[in-house]
Amino acid sequence: MSGHSKWSSIKHKKGLADAKRGQKFTKLIKEITVATQVGGPDPDTNATLRTAILKAKVENMPKDNIDRAIKKGIGDADTSTYYELVYEGYAPGGIAIIVDTLTDNKNRTAADVRSTLTKLGGSLGTTGCVSYMFQTKGIITFSEEKYSEEEIFEIALENGALDVETSDGIIEVSTAPTDFANVLEALQAANFEQESAAVEKIADLMVQLPADKAKKVLRIIDKLEDLEDVQEVFSNLELPDDFDDEE
Repeated sequence: MSGHSKWSSIKHKKGLADAKRGQKFTKLIKEITVATQVGGPDPDTNATLRTAILKAKVENMPKDNIDRAIKKGIGDADTSTYYELVYEGYAPGGIAIIVDTLTDNKNRTAADVRSTLTKLGGSLGTTGCVSYMFQTKGIITFSEEKYSEEEIFEIALENGALDVETSDGIIEVSTAPTDFANVLEALQAANFEQESAAVEKIADLMVQLPADKAKKVLRIIDKLEDLEDVQEVFSNLELPDDFDDEE
């Protein structure tokens, strides 16, 4: 799990850039709008919407933005039909890649994902070629500089968390996807401030590459995440202990 902890830390730091934050807001607004269209505007009865709202709050999205996204979802201004599509493939070094998308144009999204992968040395695979290597879990992280594992552990486990582990200065709480919202809200209610929180696809076995090759994989992931229809990108890349993510 240490590889994933370091990966989560670097993704969180990269996500602080203004451009990335604006892009993240756009993706979260789409997620909230579609969740509202499908399951209604009440997060108490719409678990998908509740999770999307929590993710938006973790990213410090203003409440007005969240409210507008919900109103858009219950209105008739946007009549687009969105599809949740998952693409699987490989990055250099045999690294497995999963790309979650939310799109109103299947052909555009497939072409964009395929082109991005192949231009940077990767390849698009068939459905199921790598997904069997991953489990979907809620992942909530905290800084070990702020809290101890013991104090996080008690509340997390009481509220349905699967496990709590500490590595590389990061306390990582894992949950089943259905328990993610309950565990996160319980920890927030106890005044624990998370570093990151999301429902992710976690590889059963991480693969470590030398720093130069790892940077090539990270470049592919960055380019995929820049695509309009891509919501999240997951991989089984484990970063070396001495990895420096500075350009």
